[in-house]
Order: sequence, then structure tokens, then C-alpha cells
Amino acid sequence: MKRTIMGIVLMGMMSAGSLFAADGNWNRGRDLRYDNADRAGDYRDMAQDRQKIAQDQWELRQDMREGNYAGAAHERAELNSEYRDISRDRRDVRRDTRDIRHDRFYNWR
Repeated sequence: MKRTIMGIVLMGMMSAGSLFAADGNWNRGRDLRYDNADRAGDYRDMAQDRQKIAQDQWELRQDMREGNYAGAAHERAELNSEYRDISRDRRDVRRDTRDIRHDRFYNWR
């Protein structure tokens, strides 16, 4: 009799931990918030890259006007690097937007 009661009590204690641990809404809203913050950071990075591109274009025009072709080649390389960076940022923004739409559709708010 004692064994039976002790077994029931132990089973109850073991199952109580599982019941309290099953909280399904602990992550609610976290994923969307991080995606929105990441997308905002990408937009900010793209704006900074556009400013760098404008500066590099100005320097390229100045080098070409002065006949500094080595400097112009360097500025073209910098411009190509900035264009690649903007392309990567745009791709990341598209992925974040897709994730946000996916999360909203499946109620990850």
C-alpha cells in the first residue's frame, strides 16, 4: 500500500514539472520584433552606403578632371565594393520582409 501511494505521489511530482514547463507563448512577438529591427538596421546601412557612393563619385570625377587615372581606378574599385554592399543589403531586406510576412501569416506576433 505504501509503495502504491509513494509511486502515485512520485508520478504526480514528475508530471507536474512538465505541465508547468509547457508555456506555448513565451516567444510571442520576439521574432517579429527582431526582424523589424534587423530590417531597420539594413535600411540605415543602405543610406550610409549611398552617402559613401556619392562621396566616391565626387572623388572619381575630381580625379578624372585632374588626370589622376590611378586615383580614378582606386575610386572605381571603391565604388564597385559599395555597389556590392548595397546589393547584399537589399537582398537582406527582401529576406527580412519575407520573414515578417511569413511570421504574420502564421501568427508569430
